[in-house]
Amino acid sequence: MNNRLTNGESWNDSSGQPIHAHGGHILFHDHYYYWYGEDRRDDIYVSCYRSKDLFNWEFRNHIITTFTPAAPIRVRTNMKLKNDKGGKVNLERPKVLFNPATKKFVLWVHYENGTNYTDAACAIATSDSPDSHFVYHGSFNPYGYMSRDCTLFQDDDGTAYFISAARDNADLHIYRLHADYLNVESLVGKLWQGEYREAPAVFKRNGKYYMLTSFCTGWDPNQGKYAMANSMDGPWGMLSDFGDETTFRTQPAFVLKRSAEEYLYFSDRWNALDYFQSSYVVLPIEFEGDIPVLNNCSTLTLEGDTHSIVFKR
Repeated sequence: MNNRLTNGESWNDSSGQPIHAHGGHILFHDHYYYWYGEDRRDDIYVSCYRSKDLFNWEFRNHIITTFTPAAPIRVRTNMKLKNDKGGKVNLERPKVLFNPATKKFVLWVHYENGTNYTDAACAIATSDSPDSHFVYHGSFNPYGYMSRDCTLFQDDDGTAYFISAARDNADLHIYRLHADYLNVESLVGKLWQGEYREAPAVFKRNGKYYMLTSFCTGWDPNQGKYAMANSMDGPWGMLSDFGDETTFRTQPAFVLKRSAEEYLYFSDRWNALDYFQSSYVVLPIEFEGDIPVLNNCSTLTLEGDTHSIVFKR
């Protein structure tokens, strides 16, 4: 059993193999944490791991591959999981929510055609279980807009939102989803026009909504920023600095809320020279009043039967 993780190093699953879950998302369901993320090996697109303690991860499935079955939904979409040259497309930053009304696990992801970044679309897949093979439902541009780096957020009442970079990354859009999470219901916000934010991560604390983002500098890290709102519909405040000038050499993936006061910043430390040597960094978010503060720590240690996490420099 693993009770210690080092930020920035390779993390392995319970079989000793490297974890492939970049740009991902964790869903807590029926006493397990399910970690979904990019897996660019071979014919794989998205892989899933599960854990009870966030330290020991069991590989569960390649939930989307080039062979994933496709089925239409009411939205007109591009159903291809290979491009016109027979190569792989790109599926990036997969996020998964459980819909309590339909009992479906719904995945949204950024889609590109594998040749260039001109499609700038989102794509959807669903499953009846968190770690079985998903069914792919195709890609589309919400209301005709570009859609790149993305995330999902589920509010306390079950309302879900899809947030993605638009207009060649110049803006961020917030879409409220339909009750089944299979289409956008309305565009409720266009944020920070011309400020070029990507890698959004959203969480809620004490009735306030927070969004973390990075600037657009390719694989290189930059100054993270955050903003707050009293509603997902906004208005959202101005962006303020979060972390140091490189966000401790990370880019946001998502924020995991473990309790009312425990928020974990999950991020990627990209390796521009070798994508497969990119690593993961998890840092605690603390608060000075309503202001989130990111603390730079090198190691995570699991202590006690309550699965409490101690961060050390």
